[in-house]
Parts: sequence; C-alpha cells; structure tokens
Amino acid sequence: MGHIQLKGVKKNFGDVTVIPTLDLEIEDGKFVVFVGPSGCGKSTLLRLIAGLEDVTEGVVEIDGQDATGLPPAKRRLAMVFQSYALYPHMSVRKNIAFPMKMARIPQEEQEQRITEAARVLNLTDYLDRRPGQLSGGQRQRVAIGRAIVREPAAFLFDEPLSNLDAALRVGMRLEISELHKRLATTMIYVTHDQVEAMTMADKIVVLNAGVIEQVGSPLELYREPRNLFVAGFIGSPRMNLLEGSVAEKYDAHIVGIRPEHIEVSAASGDWTGTVGVSEHLGSDTFFRVNVEGFAEPVTVRADGDVDLHYGDTIHLTPDPHQLHRFDRDSARLA
Repeated sequence: MGHIQLKGVKKNFGDVTVIPTLDLEIEDGKFVVFVGPSGCGKSTLLRLIAGLEDVTEGVVEIDGQDATGLPPAKRRLAMVFQSYALYPHMSVRKNIAFPMKMARIPQEEQEQRITEAARVLNLTDYLDRRPGQLSGGQRQRVAIGRAIVREPAAFLFDEPLSNLDAALRVGMRLEISELHKRLATTMIYVTHDQVEAMTMADKIVVLNAGVIEQVGSPLELYREPRNLFVAGFIGSPRMNLLEGSVAEKYDAHIVGIRPEHIEVSAASGDWTGTVGVSEHLGSDTFFRVNVEGFAEPVTVRADGDVDLHYGDTIHLTPDPHQLHRFDRDSARLA
C-alpha cells in the first residue's frame, strides 16, 4: 500500500512561506511527478512527505494513518537522492544490504532481497564490485536497489538523473518506468525537466512558487492547460503565446498555439514571415519565424527534411481547433 494524502499542508521557513496551504492525494500504485522551475518548492514538498522537513501546518497521511509526527524511518518510505550517497569502501552487495542490516533483518532474508533486487536492476554481475568501479547509471541503480530491499510503501525520487549525461538519462528514465510497472508500487518523482514528467508520469503535479497550478495526466496538461504558466511550461518546445491584435481576433488577451499545430506553406497562409534560426533534430526541424506584426518570433515544427533556409519567406496557418485562449488573469478561457 502507498496511498498518501496531504491535508492543509503548509511550510514556513521563519517568516517566509515556501509552501502555501495545499491539499493533494497520491493514489496507491501511481507514478506521480512533481515538476516546476527551480525554487518552486517541489523538493521541499517531497521532503515534507518523507519527514525530512517538519510540517508547519496540516496533516500528512500514509495509508490512512497520520504520519505528520513520525520520523522518516517510521514512515515506510524509501528515498533516492540526486547524489548516489553510496559507501565507497563497501561492495555493491554491502551497500544494498546496509538498510536491512540497520533494521536487523535476518541474514537469509537479506540475501534473498539482494538477489531479487540485483536481478530486477541488472546488477547481478556487479555485486562484488565497489562503487568506484561502476558507471554513473550503475551507481544510481545501486541506490535504487538499496531502496527496493526496504520494501517501502512508496519510493521518493529527488531529481535522481540530474548527474547523468543525456544518453544515460534517457536509459535510466526507461528503467525507472519499467521498474514501476514491475513493482506496482507508488512512486513520487521530482524533476525540473518537463520531458521526464511527460514521459514517465501517470499524474503530473505542476508547481509554481509552492502553489499547485494543475494536477492531471500528461495529456490532460498538454491538451488543456489551466493557465498560462502550465501552457508555457508543459511541452517542448514551449507553446507560442501571442498577444495584441492576433489574440483580440479570437476574443482573448493571449492565444497559445503549439509548434506542431501550425501549418507551413511556401504559397499562402494566415501569417507571413521569414525563417530565422532552425534546429534540425533528424525526424523534425524546429524553425523560429519572424512574423510581420508579431512582437516575438513564432516556433513551428516541420519535417526533418523540409527545404527551408534562413531568410526564406514562408506562410503559416494555425489550426483553429488547437488554439488555447487566456484572459487577463492568465486563466484558460473555454
């Protein structure tokens, strides 16, 4: 079981409120991602759940039990940090066994759990090595293995992939997602990378200055962002947000359109502009287009082999069914 509820939770550091009062339910077995820019409070919120920070107000419930006053060791949660925090003088086997040793679990059961965790994480051939003999991805798997053997109610991940290079991040992202499917255990994952959030989560919690801006599935947030902050944060590249006469045309203060929802033509279209800087990514190419009368360039997506060059004149037509309208208070209009 790993059902977690935050009821009226608030966190102050002195006179500064970093988490205004909020409520949040994390269902058993779900993969929930806290995402937002640096300083938005996502790691603080995770630490409140873990018991590493004291709650100023409110209640933290784990499986229906009030855990607000419990120390971290009593909450049945396992945390994986950005730093691997492995003991360099110990073998992989001993690093994984360490929390079980502290909990005085019988040796035979320790060996069974180590064997199973190593199998799940493809670490069987590395159990007798030390951390210094492993790659960054392997060390992170050891840290996850150390969490698995505790058999927690939920796993808490605090930006665990930030120290890895791009290729390793993609691989570990897939491994953690696969691990969640196999274990069917609640996982809460903190990241500032919205691509990680979109590809891994069952549910995303978007945070901004400690406030929950929106909670929903990746596609819900992508298709129906509640406000300008979510619209601009979710999606890569970010949504084009346009003001002025183009927004007034659609009876809005600001209209948003994603790069993939703009048709590109050399012949005609609603908007005319010149091609600026482009990013060629193989299957796709993203162009920055300087549109006549627009304050900011518009980003559009085209096929990877499209024959467009810097300075070319092109025409753009937004899909009217994919426009997002926002009012002066940044809220989404129906």
